[in-house]
Amino acid sequence: MLRGLVLDWPAVAAGQRAAADLAGYLGTFDSGTAAGCVVGGPMIGGRFFYREDMTGFNFGRRDARVTDVVAQLLQQAGSDAPLAIAMQSASIDAVLPGFAEANAMPFLPASVRPRIWIGNAIQVATHYDSNDNLACVVGGRRRFTLFPPDQIANLYVGPLEMTPAGAPVSMVDVAAPDLDLYPRFAEAFEVAESAELAPGDAIYIPYFWWHAVRSLDPLSGLVNYWWNDVRENASPIDALLHAIVAMSGQPAERRAIWKGMFDHLAFHANGDPVTHLPEAVRGVFGPLSPEQRRELTAHLARSLGGRS
Repeated sequence: MLRGLVLDWPAVAAGQRAAADLAGYLGTFDSGTAAGCVVGGPMIGGRFFYREDMTGFNFGRRDARVTDVVAQLLQQAGSDAPLAIAMQSASIDAVLPGFAEANAMPFLPASVRPRIWIGNAIQVATHYDSNDNLACVVGGRRRFTLFPPDQIANLYVGPLEMTPAGAPVSMVDVAAPDLDLYPRFAEAFEVAESAELAPGDAIYIPYFWWHAVRSLDPLSGLVNYWWNDVRENASPIDALLHAIVAMSGQPAERRAIWKGMFDHLAFHANGDPVTHLPEAVRGVFGPLSPEQRRELTAHLARSLGGRS
C-alpha cells in the first residue's frame, strides 16, 4: 500500500472537504458522455453477485453521466436502504476530459490512461486482473483484500463463461465466508493481505492477484491505471477454456499425459523445449510474422468451428 501517494490531487482535496465538493469537482470536467453503471436493489446489501439460483445476476446495467451518478448517490446518502450503484471502469478521457492532467500520475508512462470508479457502499467479488494495477482512492474509504495467484484452489471460482464483469470471481463472500460450504477458503484467508485505504492512498495490485474490494462510504471514487508490459499473443483465458473442453471426458491417465505435454511445451517446466531445433523451423515457439499469425489464427478457428 502507498499511503498518501495522491494526497496532492485537487480531486482528493475536494473529497476531503465534503462529498458534495467532490461531486462538484467531478462535474466541472463532465463531458456529458454516458458510461456503464451497475445498479442493485437494497436487498443485495451492496454486494454485486449472482442471483441465488445462479441463472443471472442480482443487479442490472444502465448508462449514465458522471454528474447524474454522483447526484443520485448524494440524494440517497442518508437512506437506510439505498440502491447499490457503481460506475465501473469508465474511461476518464471520455467522461472527464482534463481530469487526468489536473490530477497527474507521474510514476507511469503517459500512454497508461486512467479509469474511474464511482459508487456508494458496495462490494465487488474477489477477482483478478490480467494487468498490473495501480488503484488510487479519491473519495471515501475502500478495503482491499488480496490473495496470491497460487490460492486459486482455495477460492472456489465460479462459472468461467458467465461472470459479473468479465473476469471469473470467487464464490466466497469475503465479508462473511461460509466455511461449511467453502472450507478451504480458511487457508486462503491465512495468507491474504488486507488494507483499508483513505482518500489520497493508493495500492499496487500485481498481475493476476485475486482481490476483493469493498467501498465503505455513501460516495466513493477511485482512479486506477492498468498496464501490461508483456505482449500476449493470444488470450490465456480462451486457451484455458479450450483446454478444459478438450480434456473433458479424458480418463485420468490421459490427462496426466497431456499435463506433461503442457508442462513441457507450454510452460517450459524443463527449460526451453526447442533448443534442439533450428530457429527457422521452430514455428509457434519462435516469433511469428503477421502472415504466420493469420494462418495460425485461421487454423485454430477452423479447428474450433469444425467440432461440436
